[in-house]
Amino acid sequence: MRTISCRHTPEDGLTGINQEGTSPVLWTVTRNRELSWDGCVNGRDLGGLGRVRPRAVVRMEAPTRLNEAGWAAAWAYGVRTVVDLRDSGEREPDRAPRPAGVTTVHAPLDPVGTPFYERWKKIDHLASPLYFPAMLAEHPEPVITAVRAIANAAPGCVLFHCAGGKDRTGLLALVLLTFAGAAPEEIVADYLLTYDRMKQRYDELGFRDQLAAVTELLAARGTTFEASLTSTITSLTMPDFLLGNGLSDAELAALHARLTT
Repeated sequence: MRTISCRHTPEDGLTGINQEGTSPVLWTVTRNRELSWDGCVNGRDLGGLGRVRPRAVVRMEAPTRLNEAGWAAAWAYGVRTVVDLRDSGEREPDRAPRPAGVTTVHAPLDPVGTPFYERWKKIDHLASPLYFPAMLAEHPEPVITAVRAIANAAPGCVLFHCAGGKDRTGLLALVLLTFAGAAPEEIVADYLLTYDRMKQRYDELGFRDQLAAVTELLAARGTTFEASLTSTITSLTMPDFLLGNGLSDAELAALHARLTT
């Protein structure tokens, strides 16, 4: 889980993810989009933003802490494909087995081992919106690979995630939502939700308040969450960005159908 100016504390024995315990209801949606599945704190449906339909794509933190009831809830919601944006070295065993009908696709988003990755590790540890425009300009291929995985997934809802569900997940959500015609303010608001949803998890790990830390980082570079994200969103020309970086016409049509119909 990537953070800014954090104090490292082992994750072993982390508790308190679901303070209310297992609900007899398999899944609930709060505030229309937010998902409450046992073991996750940062899950939400992108349906209702732009032209995205409900139950097309869901974003969340790594689902490794979903228990049996949590995976049952995801299955009942329609999840049939999970797109994992983490590098192979980050992957951890699941707390409970995934339903047999769920397909997991690995689509690492970080260009690990490149000069870009080493440069941005020193700037923001790839844990803020600062690196988004550079990533899209210099290394669009991993983003297109992840978009392709969503476009080509089997029928059903697609869940995509990284570790904390903030930056890699946020970047992919930004691309999908921009394609689907969401307003910049909708995309910014969706990105910022993660700081609130993950706060308890960060606190338990002994990490510094991430909203404050990233706000300070952005301010030191003369920008804000809103300005940085809006600049990235408005610079993306859709569908030219996707087609110009390798997505085929057929895959574009499949992506449109998945998100909107």
